[in-house]
Amino acid sequence: MRVVIAPDSFKGTASAADITEAVAEGWRTERPDDDLVLVPMADGGEGTIDAVAAAVPGSERIPVTVTGPDDRPVETWWLRLPDGRAVVELAATSGLTLLDGLRPDTAHTTGFGQAIAAALDAGATGLLLGIGGSASTDGGVGALLALGLATGAPSGVTGALVLDHVPPVDPGALRALPPLGAVVLSDVTSPLVGEHGAAAVFGPQKGVTPDRVAVHDDRLRRWATCFPGIDPATGGAGAAGGTGFGMLAWGATIASGAQAVAEAVGLPDAVAEADLVVTGEGRFDGQSAAGKAPAIVCALAAHLGTPTALVAGEVTAPVDAFAQAASLTVIATQTTGEPDDALRDPLRFARIAGARIARAHLT
Repeated sequence: MRVVIAPDSFKGTASAADITEAVAEGWRTERPDDDLVLVPMADGGEGTIDAVAAAVPGSERIPVTVTGPDDRPVETWWLRLPDGRAVVELAATSGLTLLDGLRPDTAHTTGFGQAIAAALDAGATGLLLGIGGSASTDGGVGALLALGLATGAPSGVTGALVLDHVPPVDPGALRALPPLGAVVLSDVTSPLVGEHGAAAVFGPQKGVTPDRVAVHDDRLRRWATCFPGIDPATGGAGAAGGTGFGMLAWGATIASGAQAVAEAVGLPDAVAEADLVVTGEGRFDGQSAAGKAPAIVCALAAHLGTPTALVAGEVTAPVDAFAQAASLTVIATQTTGEPDDALRDPLRFARIAGARIARAHLT
């Protein structure tokens, strides 16, 4: 058999590359002669650079030191592609995992903007901007400040607190977009504000308490008035604490993160030659079918009638409904013990899952 293994990361526990290799190791214990094609996936969040770097020959990691979301320096990198475009990942510059403790009012996206500026300084011809995993609800103002935006905020004010001092803003000094433009990679379709917006839906995971959601939502509404030509209801504007809106205000466009990564890593060609596709993520839930990496992988396989197996650390959504909607075969493989087993030792779990799926296909 020719088997494509293309999971997303198990966020917070293991990278997509490590999970992919672990599933492959498990598979080989049962079917050592099969042809395994390893294609780690991402959706614009954590692991996007790793996935693209692993799949695109000639890509180059360029180191850069930026100001992290809590003002500490972060040593990270952006990725230069052979065609001259750059991949910049918010999770690696301004991400939630970079914090020691949640900072709902002061965490910011400055480092993300600094990494973008570094890529532009190095001559990037276009930008792919992965914006998942943000630590802040600053509407992307930190990133735009790093790209030249001027606001009325006093020196030293950071994060969502900057939005207390807008308008006015002066976008006249913003860096120009590169020749091939900038594409935001996101699997989030939320608007900027309202009950489905950045503060209400994603604020709690960044430390926004229920009694403060309205405050953050008002800040983002004020921020939206600074750019009357940009509709805050645009799908994806609320991604990454409103960074999606900030990038739209700069002139970027928003695309499906998983779809763009799939194209960049050559997944369609790989799936076209496969007998089976294995995908997955740490938690398969109600949002998984709405544009996340496993959904994109399954859609590619469904188009070609290729069976698909799903590896997940935790399954909280009906798999049968997902399988029926995708018109394909899905095998949900979970740990043999308690659900927390996958959190404690995700690579051992992934190896077990790979072996189980291989055994299921022995005939």
